[in-house]
Amino acid sequence: MLSGVKPTGDLHIGNYFGAVRQFVEMANSGEHQVFIMIADYHALNFVQDRQEMRSLIRELAVSYIASGLDPKKVVLFKQSDVPAHTELAWVFDTITTVPYLERAHAYKDAEAKGKEISVGTFNYPMLMAADILLYDTHIVPVGQDQKQHIEYARDTAEKFNRIFGETFRLPKEYITPEVATVPGIDGQKMSKSYGNTIRMFASPEEIKERVMAIVTDSSGERPENVYAMHRLLKSEEELAPLYEAHKGMYKALKDALADDLIAYFAPMRARYEKLKGDERKVDAILKDGAKKANKAAEKKMEEVRRAIGVR
Repeated sequence: MLSGVKPTGDLHIGNYFGAVRQFVEMANSGEHQVFIMIADYHALNFVQDRQEMRSLIRELAVSYIASGLDPKKVVLFKQSDVPAHTELAWVFDTITTVPYLERAHAYKDAEAKGKEISVGTFNYPMLMAADILLYDTHIVPVGQDQKQHIEYARDTAEKFNRIFGETFRLPKEYITPEVATVPGIDGQKMSKSYGNTIRMFASPEEIKERVMAIVTDSSGERPENVYAMHRLLKSEEELAPLYEAHKGMYKALKDALADDLIAYFAPMRARYEKLKGDERKVDAILKDGAKKANKAAEKKMEEVRRAIGVR
């Protein structure tokens, strides 16, 4: 299993319930070899300041570990520490057409907004395909809206295999239905770009403030946006008595949600605060992860080089 997140800001609870919790469960189950990537080269499309990039990378590494990812059970690494990612992306560029990339959601969205589009933004599906295919990945946990990323990787693998011979495994997306899209405080998908997030390691005061800002519809007895977020923490059976007893009492239900969020993330927040002060430990974990990731990636790249005729 492989997945990752761009280091472009603090992790929020949408990242956790939509992806990170699945990473932890898979790693602990022992059923998958888990590769977790800090996608810093993808982030270069958005972050172009050296100090900010370094800070964000470290922040994400600390956040991953604090979230429960055990470096003994997962390969946690930086994309930039594995040169094969960009090498394979170039190989894929040579068999990929412009019209095909023009169908990517990110490109179409940027074009619709009249933005000047960088080559990196246009071409990111090929780097993402390289990220996934380098490790003979079976599954990639994604949100429902990210399914196209896996389709691009599969298409690219199939095309390469057709041209150069069987080389790549076709990956599959892994979507947990109940958390396919995590709602933000405005009811839309939780996303930093919408400004509707609740940070994973926020203080109790900040969590309460953000929960109180959740948009509610006064026409119903149950605030659906509050309930949707609450369902990430507890089952319907656990929540039924609470919501039945507080019909129409939105503040009481928001208070309950805030308390549950604070309690749920408290152990992770404690680990996060401790790790933030131990830079050497974090650096050592990333260095070890880079060594393991390079070993796997280089093995696959040798297959690719032989397949295309440069070896």
